[in-house]
Amino acid sequence: MLLLVYSFNFLDRQIVSILAAPIKAEFGLSDKQLGLLGGLAFAILYSTMGIPLAWLADRTKRTWVITGSLAAWSAFTALCGVAGNFTQLLLFRVGVGVGEAGGVAPSYAVIGEIFPPNRRARALAIYSLGIPIGSALGVLFGGYIAALVNWRAAFLWVGLAGLLIAPIFALVVKEPPRAAPTLEKPAIGQVFAILAAKPSFWLLSCGAASSSMLGYGLAFWLPSLLRRSFLLDLPATGRFFAGLALIGGTIGMVAGGWIADRLGERDKGAYARVPAIAFLIAVPLFAAAMLSHSVALAFVLFLIPQGLAYVWLGPVLTAVQHLVPAQMRATASASFLTINNLIGVGFGALAIGSLSDALAPRLGEEALRWAMIGSLGFYALAGILMLIASRHLSRDWTQA
Repeated sequence: MLLLVYSFNFLDRQIVSILAAPIKAEFGLSDKQLGLLGGLAFAILYSTMGIPLAWLADRTKRTWVITGSLAAWSAFTALCGVAGNFTQLLLFRVGVGVGEAGGVAPSYAVIGEIFPPNRRARALAIYSLGIPIGSALGVLFGGYIAALVNWRAAFLWVGLAGLLIAPIFALVVKEPPRAAPTLEKPAIGQVFAILAAKPSFWLLSCGAASSSMLGYGLAFWLPSLLRRSFLLDLPATGRFFAGLALIGGTIGMVAGGWIADRLGERDKGAYARVPAIAFLIAVPLFAAAMLSHSVALAFVLFLIPQGLAYVWLGPVLTAVQHLVPAQMRATASASFLTINNLIGVGFGALAIGSLSDALAPRLGEEALRWAMIGSLGFYALAGILMLIASRHLSRDWTQA
């Protein structure tokens, strides 16, 4: 059920990428404005509301917070379908971010209560399959619905589906017993103080944020690249993106969690070292894929780095869970997500869109391709920061 809710989280988040072309045409938007819709509008309150909602989840029932969040972001997704102008659509996307802020960190904490330390990376990797599954379904369904009806119907149908899932989740998922139920409920300041003193927290957070600048940017702009540079229609674009996300994302996500759990039993630094290696290998492969002019070859070339791009989630999320005592996990996860999402989700799509606008006078329709290639340096930076983090993790690790 947590995986299903997380899939809806990314379905609602990603659907705007496949609908970018018809939205741009109807409202007469620039790539920078599209980047705002896909990034900063969503991320501002998504990032900042995550910590108070996670604090509430640590002190009350985490499943209640997840249920309410699902209902809220689904309602705002449906409202996107009735937006009359760019400003209204922007505000509704802000609302989607507010709702989704309360879904992820409490889910991490629930998984942390259920699974022992030597299996958490795999469990969190399986939960994180909601990212490729939701992203794939958002682009696939959004493309087909927009082609058959219009872009507004896509938002409405997806939002209403999430509202139907919310009461089912509330009935099915029971609150797991806390690992430390008798301990005093932590204040936010206590959690911040512990995290701030640990170098690995800052290195993991900034490394993840750097990777997310590119990861979320590519996820938002790849459908537009396929339409502009490869001349695919909406359904074909949806099939291409969905195939990449489901095949590459699933393999990369599960493999990253499994490898990190195996290596992490002997060396905690592996939880950061495995993602670092994946990021550094992905850079030249993504460049080759973006420079291709064949749809079939591009799919093959994108598939491997797409898998490598998802390797980090299970290992890094597990490491963050172990930087604090058990009763602080949701708040610690939200603190990590605040840094990752405010920078990565907020500015990834916007940065690529702004660079594309700047290059457009000289490169025309190819401006987006070169803007995406230019952003690959974020993965190189992420790899370096993760390698440095691996040297601190064993000392910063909090044993169960």
